Amino acid sequence: MKTNVRKTYNFLISLLIILATYGFIYQQLFHKRDIQSVYKAFLDSFHNTWFIYMIILVGLLMILNWGIEALKWSLLIRKIEKVRWLTSFKAVLTGVAVSSFTPNRVGDYFGRVFILEKANRIEGIFITILGSMSQLLVTFLAGTTCIFFLFLGHHQTLLEYFNIPAYVYTWLLWGGGILILGLNILFILLFLNISLLSSLAGKFKGRTLERFTSYIHVLSAYSVRELLIIIMLSAFRFIVFSSQMWILLRAFSVELPFLHGMIIIGVIFFTITMIPTVAIADLGIRGSVSLFIIGVYLGNPSEMPPELALGVVAASTSLWLINLALPALVGAIMVFSLKFFRRSSNE
Repeated sequence: MKTNVRKTYNFLISLLIILATYGFIYQQLFHKRDIQSVYKAFLDSFHNTWFIYMIILVGLLMILNWGIEALKWSLLIRKIEKVRWLTSFKAVLTGVAVSSFTPNRVGDYFGRVFILEKANRIEGIFITILGSMSQLLVTFLAGTTCIFFLFLGHHQTLLEYFNIPAYVYTWLLWGGGILILGLNILFILLFLNISLLSSLAGKFKGRTLERFTSYIHVLSAYSVRELLIIIMLSAFRFIVFSSQMWILLRAFSVELPFLHGMIIIGVIFFTITMIPTVAIADLGIRGSVSLFIIGVYLGNPSEMPPELALGVVAASTSLWLINLALPALVGAIMVFSLKFFRRSSNE
């Protein structure tokens, strides 16, 4: 491909990503959702100095959140190409931008790999998926464990809400606890033995399949120790953005003890993760899920005081804006540095 044509295509694709990202965010905020009440709650709270400090803290934690993700991706991707942390951070933000308007954030896998200079991009996609799997694993482990403790500590409220006999609830609770424990152990073992996937892929026959599965073999390059480090970084990220949510709830006058709050937030994030959606369109889902689960904790999942409900929605919306919308807007600008079409050998 000629240099001028390649540059033109790179520019056009980058421009389309920017327009799509900014367009979806604008539509989500000003067309599909009425955020006037949330905006008013934010302005009403802004006279409080502690509220400002909390928002600044959440913003700093956002940088830490994506900084950890950048470190995790740079550690993973160095199997095929050494990438500096700052370059990795840029790749993560462009991934957020591309994923913002794609189902289940699949665009994140493609948004990052175009930062690579020489490495095979398909291998890069599988490596990026591996990083996402580690985050999903941590969310599943934390979320299912939090669900058990939520059901254990609020059995009376749930009994009345679901209208089932106490003995059925007890059987479901402890049966579910055993199932959760078994699944958690199973998923941890599967992740730590991800190399088995490449071995299984090698059994497929056929020219096209063999060529495709050859890219999966990069997953066998990771040792158990390296995968444990990735899990720990994912767990650290989970703690960071869970803490952000708790801080925002307190900022908007939703008083939750820290331990109880982290359990509830773990259930919220697990539920949101399990619901198929477009990242930029899950703002309403986040608010609804948060309202229901916090309502269960407070003993009134069907009826919640309006001022409390507004605080929950405001916190959920603010987290979405700080952790997803803002990085997506910044990442969209950075897509101009991506190379969707590489320089050919004869140029």
